[in-house]
Amino acid sequence: MSSSRISYLFYLSYLLQLIQNLKSKISNRMIGQPITQISVEELAQHLSKGEPNLQLVDVREPQEVAIAHIEGFVNFPLSEFAVWENEIHTRLDPHAETLVLCHHGIRSAQMCQWLVNQGFTNVKNISGGIDAYSMLVDPSIPLY
Repeated sequence: MSSSRISYLFYLSYLLQLIQNLKSKISNRMIGQPITQISVEELAQHLSKGEPNLQLVDVREPQEVAIAHIEGFVNFPLSEFAVWENEIHTRLDPHAETLVLCHHGIRSAQMCQWLVNQGFTNVKNISGGIDAYSMLVDPSIPLY
């Protein structure tokens, strides 16, 4: 067998071992854990009850919040992640019910995943975001 063929087989064996190790690490972790979704109608029910321990997080940009917002939400813009990431445990209770909002539900789902990875135990994404809330619950909130 030629030395180039031996090198090729050695390299192939190395790659296969690397892939096996990676598969093992991935299967031993919780990656991409499904996030609980709630509808905007369910959000409206929560808000009408005035639940004192409910945490409301809005991850949109400040200029978006200026256009349309729902009272009671704390703004943690994803673009300012570096500013607030280290204070999240002092500003939010990781065991309280936490509802996360954005424009359509994509950025809030990312935030939900991050919160779960930080040890938050009761995180829910508001499906459809403020856009759906405006269309289905409160038309006085502007669409943008």
